[in-house]
Amino acid sequence: MSYQPYPTGGGSNQMALGQRGEQPSTLRNAVRLMWVGGGLSLIGVIVTLAFTSKIKRAVTTAANKANVTNKADGKAILTAAQIHTLASTTVTLLAIFGIIGVLLWVWMAWANNRGSSWARIVASVLFALNTIALILEFGRASISIIAIILEWLIGLGAIILLWRRETTAYISPQR
Repeated sequence: MSYQPYPTGGGSNQMALGQRGEQPSTLRNAVRLMWVGGGLSLIGVIVTLAFTSKIKRAVTTAANKANVTNKADGKAILTAAQIHTLASTTVTLLAIFGIIGVLLWVWMAWANNRGSSWARIVASVLFALNTIALILEFGRASISIIAIILEWLIGLGAIILLWRRETTAYISPQR
């Protein structure tokens, strides 16, 4: 017994079969911005690691300044070992969160480049969280605010491009 090949539709059916046209420039540019954001985050991790001793010194100074003495026995609340641990933990957490940031940028670039509709939503939620972090960062005076604002602007550009009509038309047929 032989089987006949399953008939395929005409050329006008290609969109219904899951094939899409060429990726719009808005989506390509959004993905490029995401790669730039990931690169900027990676630079932040490298800078954090390069200035480990300065960061530890700043944390130690701040902890010593804030370390009040207990009125009952006259001893400091934090010991020198605890302050050292605090400084080391701070640098470690900065590096870990920085690496997570890089991975999130790369993941969103990859997923959005594939035209995944869920990826736009996740990218938008991550941008909202980044916006909250930016607002909270304004309360602290720090040179890192410049990099944070730059990263936020890159994210804003990517989100605007992800929700443009051309990108939506490209992603929608996949649903």
